[in-house]
Amino acid sequence: MAILSTPTFALQPAPEQVALQTNYITSFDFLNQYLPDTYEKEFERYGNRTVSSFLRMVGAEMPSNSDQIKWAEQGRLHIKYTSCTSTQTLAATTATFVVGDSGVTYIAVRVGQTLFIQNNSTGTFNKAIVTSVTNATTFVVAYYETGGAASAGSGQTYTIFIYGSEFKKGTNGMVGSLEAEDSIYSNSPIIIKDKYAVNGSDMAQIGWVEVTTENGATGYLWYLKSEHETRLRFEDYLETSMIEAVPAAASSGALAAGYKGSEGVFYVVNNRGNVWGAGTPTSLSDWDSIVARLDKQGAIEENVVFVNRAFGFDIDNMLAGLNGLPSAGTGGTNGAQSASFGLFDNDVNMALNLGFSGFRRGYDFYKTDWKYLNDPTMRGGLVAAGAGSITGLMVPAGSTSVYDQIMGKNAKRPFLHVRYRASEAEDRKYKTWITGSAGGAATSDLDAMEVNFLSERCVCTLGANNFVLFRYGA
Repeated sequence: MAILSTPTFALQPAPEQVALQTNYITSFDFLNQYLPDTYEKEFERYGNRTVSSFLRMVGAEMPSNSDQIKWAEQGRLHIKYTSCTSTQTLAATTATFVVGDSGVTYIAVRVGQTLFIQNNSTGTFNKAIVTSVTNATTFVVAYYETGGAASAGSGQTYTIFIYGSEFKKGTNGMVGSLEAEDSIYSNSPIIIKDKYAVNGSDMAQIGWVEVTTENGATGYLWYLKSEHETRLRFEDYLETSMIEAVPAAASSGALAAGYKGSEGVFYVVNNRGNVWGAGTPTSLSDWDSIVARLDKQGAIEENVVFVNRAFGFDIDNMLAGLNGLPSAGTGGTNGAQSASFGLFDNDVNMALNLGFSGFRRGYDFYKTDWKYLNDPTMRGGLVAAGAGSITGLMVPAGSTSVYDQIMGKNAKRPFLHVRYRASEAEDRKYKTWITGSAGGAATSDLDAMEVNFLSERCVCTLGANNFVLFRYGA
């Protein structure tokens, strides 16, 4: 039986600055000899309501002195082009190729280098040597095979990579040299603010409800609860802003209004990383395709997959169907394809007892639930299979070496980390201050206490090609 939509869950916690009728008994009738029996302590019906912890688990925080963070990431070591064309005829002994790959303005092919050349449609291939380079994107080859060109070039595209070189005796060396290729990325911090205000008169009012918050604050003064919840909400926004932020597009209203935005984790991985567009992988063949992509990227040995509840169950069901373990509604057999539970000394029962916290399939994958994707007040309340709905994020474990502009040298950095604005005179990692004339403050004649919160930060997603975003939509 499906769970009914009514009654539903509340989405609005009513974060008001005043005591609400829903929080207090509204009529104490002292003419009535009977008094209500009350529970003083507030019942925490939603458990821990905060959603932050993701960045604390996988990243670090470090200061920055600038409006812009820049870093360099290594390019590929070897040279390969996948959109080459030629007008060669079948069995031709020589051929001219033009490189048409996007972004290539000057090829790295030199005379004397040996090439592997494959037809992208038929798979036929040749091996050849470069005899001349005629311009920035065109070169001529001579084939090694007796039969010459394995395919006619008209209407075909070719993939070409360099595997070595050959020179005649008594000849000069290689003409020209290659420079190392770097990819330069940047991000800009954004200023995040919040505020809680209460007037001095209400601060002197005590209630009968004993309140509590996730950070352990308790008491009978209602404004303390509201201030603590504002603080917790702000701390959540510090993380969710880093996850969801997007840069203001060139023709956007936000840019026209003077806002620049920032590159959050989802934005970066969606544009520079790897994307699984079918919701969740549910079989080993699905994971094999992910492993095949990781082989073409950085090949990081250990990875953590942060998943929503449905994704987590899909992984559990997939692993339960291996090694003869029955999965939901299917039932495995002893002859089923086996998986390696190498993370648990290859003990199937131990893996089951841990709820399939991880598995190895070419790489180590550790699974953990991500509350942000399950919480109904955040992404957990969105259309489950809607275009762009995110089901999980795979983050490489460990750190990578990058050139740090401020330090002026290579440094080890976590793949995911936060940079906040700070200097000797100003630290904007997490600022909070009180203004007004109540609650110990004496900064103005305002009969209130205003608690202000501010942070200026951005997230740096290094090596986005090692991340995988799981979502719906091509």
